Amino acid sequence: MLPLDLRTRPPRGPRETLDGLMMLPRTIDKARATLPGGNLGPYHIAPGMSGIMLSTIGVSVEDFTQAVAQAERDQDVADWLRAHADTAQYDRANTMMSGMRGVDIPPDHRARFESLYSERLRQAYPVNFDLIEADDRELYPSARESEAAPC
Repeated sequence: MLPLDLRTRPPRGPRETLDGLMMLPRTIDKARATLPGGNLGPYHIAPGMSGIMLSTIGVSVEDFTQAVAQAERDQDVADWLRAHADTAQYDRANTMMSGMRGVDIPPDHRARFESLYSERLRQAYPVNFDLIEADDRELYPSARESEAAPC
């Protein structure tokens, strides 16, 4: 896959799915940003929702990033996960992530969470997926949905 520069546009949205798993396209974009020539910009894989998703399905950030580096397209990553992840946890991960709210952030991650998102955004968007989308819009007001980062 080609590297991404997430200083110029956001990763795909948190609700986008691949192979039935929310956050997977977004997490692929973030992993692509760690490849030589890429840049994560203001984003991170873990801790955060991408890290929660990977942990829930039993895959390390390092192994996932390596799989993305070796993949030619998104489907290659989905196929790799089918062989290396606990796919029975996909529904659990989707349910947990889609309903997660800022108040659900573990105390040991709260300071980082609060440093990433303004108080104004956290109050306006208590559901994390809504908060992530609003933050992406504020970081990249000119980015359009069609400019998301497909392979």
